[in-house]
Amino acid sequence: MAKRDYYEILGVQKGASKDDIKKGYRKLAVQYHPDKNPGNKEAEEKFKEATEAYEILSDDQKRSIYDQYGHAGLEGMGGAGGPGGFDPSHFQGFEDIFGDFGGIFENLFGGGGGRRRSSQGGVSQGSSLRYDLQISFKEAVYGTKAEIQYSRKETCQACKGSGASGGSGKKMCSTCNGAGQVRHSSGFFSIAQPCPTCRGEGTIIENPCRECSGTGLQGKRQKILVTIPAGVEDGKRINIPRQGDAGANGGPYGDLYVFIRIKAHPYFERSGSDLYCAIPISITQAALGAEITVTALDDKKLRLKIPAGTQHGKLLRIRDEGVPTANGHTGDMYIKILVQVPTKLSSKAKSLLSEIASLEGENTSPNPVSLADLANN
Repeated sequence: MAKRDYYEILGVQKGASKDDIKKGYRKLAVQYHPDKNPGNKEAEEKFKEATEAYEILSDDQKRSIYDQYGHAGLEGMGGAGGPGGFDPSHFQGFEDIFGDFGGIFENLFGGGGGRRRSSQGGVSQGSSLRYDLQISFKEAVYGTKAEIQYSRKETCQACKGSGASGGSGKKMCSTCNGAGQVRHSSGFFSIAQPCPTCRGEGTIIENPCRECSGTGLQGKRQKILVTIPAGVEDGKRINIPRQGDAGANGGPYGDLYVFIRIKAHPYFERSGSDLYCAIPISITQAALGAEITVTALDDKKLRLKIPAGTQHGKLLRIRDEGVPTANGHTGDMYIKILVQVPTKLSSKAKSLLSEIASLEGENTSPNPVSLADLANN
């Protein structure tokens, strides 16, 4: 069966640059790789065909011969056209192709690239931790200090984080011979993966520490005091450096992230730096005006003047009695007026209200009132 043109296989023109040739091969290699198409003979053949084309066109000498003489010119070179055909195991370009490809094969097939190596026992930063702290509405507005307890991993004091008992140290892993990786054959590729014995370290501990079972870390409960700034909002994250888990092999500690959860208040609500509450008053206070006492969030007693003729739902403001902010500004407190209508009246009260209604020309008959009547009044 006649072979297809190599340029046609990779989807490029005859004068294509090396970068274009490489891009064309990358696309086909990812699409038809045997690990991605298990048992698919057609995909395997297409992958083999694309790899053969790339081997020839990426080599200046072979490409020059192919451009002049075609497939026939390559016969006897031990390559694509030689006896036995193309052997992908002899192709040295895979490392270059997929090493430059941002780890795509690692993502697709679960293996590490050939250039990735273990830290060989190097230090690494510990994990960061999360703590959810619930505080009261008042504490959120004015700030507070809260003691919290949580568990974290600390450096083992017995082995000083080495994981080895009595200074026994570490030895080279016999499974990977210190490489930190083992290779598994998969289709045409030999894929590197972290060594399961040493977990990619390249070394193993001869005599593990009994206190930490060779991990170099111990779980411990810790108490710390967290400062909550005034005006903190629900869901705010407070970062406390170096209060997370200890790192491996004596590495630095991670951070602790404290997420704030604020309990609802029975009377107050918040919008930004302003506070809101509702205060009931009588119809006479609303009609004639009054001066009432309002209890602020910090239990301070404040005087509030109710103007005559105040309507139900009116918002009255008291300046600088809201939420303190980081820039030194304090919001305001808004009081929503709720005019209460009495449900029970004495005979005298009814008589007085009827007299007021008569003086104001209001219709107090039990007959239905039309919208037009209400509009005229």
